[in-house]
Amino acid sequence: MAGRIEDYALIGDMQTAALVCRDGTVDWLCLPRFDSHAIFAGLLGTEEHGFWRLGPAHAADAQPPTAARRGYRGDSLILESEWDTPRGTVRVTDFMPPRDGAPQLIRIVEGVTGRVPMRSALRMRFSYGRVVPWVHKHEGRTVAVAGPDSVWFDTEVETYGKSLTTYADFTVAPGDRIAFTISWEPSHKRPPALPEPEQSLEATESFWREWVEQCTYHGPYREAVIRSLITLKALTYAPTGGIVAAPTTSLPEDIGGVRNWDYRYTWLRDAAITLSSLLRTGYREEARAWREWLLRAVAGDPENLQIMYGIAGERELGEAELDWLPGYEDSAPVRVGNGAAHQLQLDVYGEVTEALHLAHMTGLARNDYASLLQLKLIRYLEDHWQEPDEGIWEVRGPRRHFVHSKVMAWVAVDRTIKLIESGDADGPLERWRELRDDIHRDVCERGYDKERNTFTQSYGSQELDASLLLIPQMGFLPPDDKRVIGTIEAIQRELSTSDGFILRYPTEGQSEGVDGLPGDEGAFLACSFWMADDLAMIGRVDEARKLFEKLLALRNDLGLLAEEWDPRLQRQVGNFPQAFSHVPLIDTALRLTASGAYGG
Repeated sequence: MAGRIEDYALIGDMQTAALVCRDGTVDWLCLPRFDSHAIFAGLLGTEEHGFWRLGPAHAADAQPPTAARRGYRGDSLILESEWDTPRGTVRVTDFMPPRDGAPQLIRIVEGVTGRVPMRSALRMRFSYGRVVPWVHKHEGRTVAVAGPDSVWFDTEVETYGKSLTTYADFTVAPGDRIAFTISWEPSHKRPPALPEPEQSLEATESFWREWVEQCTYHGPYREAVIRSLITLKALTYAPTGGIVAAPTTSLPEDIGGVRNWDYRYTWLRDAAITLSSLLRTGYREEARAWREWLLRAVAGDPENLQIMYGIAGERELGEAELDWLPGYEDSAPVRVGNGAAHQLQLDVYGEVTEALHLAHMTGLARNDYASLLQLKLIRYLEDHWQEPDEGIWEVRGPRRHFVHSKVMAWVAVDRTIKLIESGDADGPLERWRELRDDIHRDVCERGYDKERNTFTQSYGSQELDASLLLIPQMGFLPPDDKRVIGTIEAIQRELSTSDGFILRYPTEGQSEGVDGLPGDEGAFLACSFWMADDLAMIGRVDEARKLFEKLLALRNDLGLLAEEWDPRLQRQVGNFPQAFSHVPLIDTALRLTASGAYGG
């Protein structure tokens, strides 16, 4: 059975990523891209669906031993795990070098003390665990082939096959360093070059050291901020600049339930807020690359703006269910693709425009088409902002007039007015000022409950929604407005869990709720960070700091966060690691640092 979500470490090469469990098992890896078919899908099924375990040898009927210690080597994505055994101590270093040729996953075993018997067990299953490849020797190398894919396995120790698995049994002593590498190549091409593990390790460490040195944040939460930035960089598809929401699919929001989605795509919303965090911490090149990705993805068709695209800008992300996979802890169905791609979510126009505005304000070199795109988006909103939509949370129920969507439509118009006022674009200024006022008035009249002194999830509803916490952060109303304070306090009362974290909105257990789905979900971590931001903005800085530090304590031992926290099970849930959790962590750290609201 797969480990708990927080038991996993992330390694990656900025084109794909692997998850490594505490016992040295790689349970998830898609090759050659984030959104490719998995060759190790044990995370969503069983060992029959593919895995690679490397660690101290153990009895066949015993659980693999877990590492006594693990951590990233400095500020990098190089994972080091150590096992203490009765016969000595051994270290395994796992990494994926930034790609220059075939994608590789390299594992180096190092003897520390004593003589430790070790075992590598490699079971490759293509097409998400469905296809058993043909494994054979080719010029002394082991290769697994199925259809268009080939994976090459290289090591200096002797290997053997048993039960459709490739094994290597060996012993390491102090000073021994034994490398194992898998490399992917299209099956019709020549074999990939022989790996050079030690040189690749040195190059990978240099890459991350130089990248981290660009960070301009040096405040009290630097460790958490740096780890989050490295995670966001790892989720960026280097060839195009597209940013995936997470490297996994179908890790459940509700263990055993149906809230299982594929996050290996680029949501405009997630990518836009990621861009914001990168810009504010000194990473202009990533911001420039994302803006170029956006312009290519949207192309000349902003009227049909999608909420998400493939990492190279693909539009068709058809959703399917993989019925041969039982799902993580029996959370079915396992889905690939995402049917929400063609939803109407009006808030996306605001997030994209806000990102372009921030890029402009921070001095990113002007791009005339970016300005033209911004103007086209507002012309679309002029005719469509009054329509109902599926909203930020991608509800699968009926469309509604979501308050957050209208607020973000206001943001889109407001930031475009500022662009025109700066002299960097031309547009109907007075008409759009009028439009901005109309949207503001509409929200305040139809989305606000005077009796309860709170904005509501949608026009005419009684439900609350944590996305309302963004109202002061987007400048729609000032933090000291009584309606803002009332909304913050109402969300604290009605959407807080027993441990003080924030739900997105009410769910209905086994009946179908506002989102059109049965079941519940955990506290949404981004919303909890938003609450900390709002508390700081309204002067409750000590409370904000305490909530922020409680959130930091939810990270796993490597500083990683999934999408949600289940207060009943006291564990992370949802796809992992999640950009939409790490971005607001950075934002809240910056806000608290600026306010001086931090301990010790």
